Amino acid sequence: MKNMISRRNFLAAAGVVAAAGVLTACGGSSSTAASTASAAGSTAAAASGDTIKVGVMGPLSGNVSVYGQAVVNGATLYLKQVNANGGINGKQIEILTEDEQGDATQAVNCFTKMVDEGMTALIGDVTTTPTLAVAAESADYNMPMVTASATAEAVTYDAETDTVNANVFRATFTDPFQGIKMADYAYQKLGYTKAAVIFKKGADYNEGLAENFVNEFESLGGTIVDQESYSEGDVDFKTQLTTILGKDPETVFCPNYYEEVGQILSQAESVGLTVPFLGGDGWDGLEGYATNDQLKDTYFCANYAKGSNPEFEDAYKAEYGQEYPNGFAPLGYDAAKTVVYGLQAAEDAGLEAGTDDYKQAVIDAIASGTIDGITGTFTFDEHHDPVKQTAILTYVDGKPVLKEMF
Repeated sequence: MKNMISRRNFLAAAGVVAAAGVLTACGGSSSTAASTASAAGSTAAAASGDTIKVGVMGPLSGNVSVYGQAVVNGATLYLKQVNANGGINGKQIEILTEDEQGDATQAVNCFTKMVDEGMTALIGDVTTTPTLAVAAESADYNMPMVTASATAEAVTYDAETDTVNANVFRATFTDPFQGIKMADYAYQKLGYTKAAVIFKKGADYNEGLAENFVNEFESLGGTIVDQESYSEGDVDFKTQLTTILGKDPETVFCPNYYEEVGQILSQAESVGLTVPFLGGDGWDGLEGYATNDQLKDTYFCANYAKGSNPEFEDAYKAEYGQEYPNGFAPLGYDAAKTVVYGLQAAEDAGLEAGTDDYKQAVIDAIASGTIDGITGTFTFDEHHDPVKQTAILTYVDGKPVLKEMF
């Protein structure tokens, strides 16, 4: 039987230390389709009036704001649609939005602020390290929490202690899942038997995908001819790419974020390394950062393929005046759907928002539920990870298109 992790044990397992005391105040906003009144205590605030307070957190500024804005916009779009359709049993959702600036300590401060404001459930965080910090903090409150996009296994499950983080779920697939899936695709579907890997060291996302790709590819009978790494802030990858070129791979797995991937593909071309590259969902947004030739025969996995849900895409454009920017927006939408699914169960049970029973009812409903999302219909496994297919995308005329579901 899985154990519920304590905050102290979570911090130790994740290697995250939250600073004590009050630091820089979070920048955020509160919005709702109905008027709201302020309240003193967390439970009282959560239950006041005819609203249900839901937190939405992400890096709305800083280096990874392209992901945070997409998640927050996607989540907010769905919550507004729920309000426009009458809310949850007549109650409107009040959206508490916070910018954690891509920083783990700031993320914990934002979480605490929203708890004080009466948050009943959280959609967030977005990237892995801040999400680990918030998940650790949330355990003390048993706060229902659904991250749209944090992929590190430890967000929901500590494999070393076989412990599930009972209040935390995710709408995206995990780092191990992505690495394994792309190794399977490379070997089984594309027929590659020799691969190299280049990844950023010291980053949970990049290292997680790389390690699992290597292990799976070798278990299938393939050969990893070289593994190269680089450090945060590096912009010159030619030494690593030249070394890879000398090992004669058939493909290169590059589990990094799109801006660095664009630089790597350009420099690979310059040193004569022209084999196809493969990647994970961090490639989402790569178009414009690499040429058509550099993107030829490349593949990456993602949760969502453009054009698969025109209703969502049209609604996003109508709300924000632009097309959805990347696959993180659909994931934000589905994370919000997941939270609302749980809230509906708690409201149907007639429980008081903000109470322990209410939060547990939200968690129990999500754990046993089926979410009809736009990234697929999914349930949750025993580790609170979604069970769903993966979209494999390739590039045609410099734009990502769905190759197949795999």
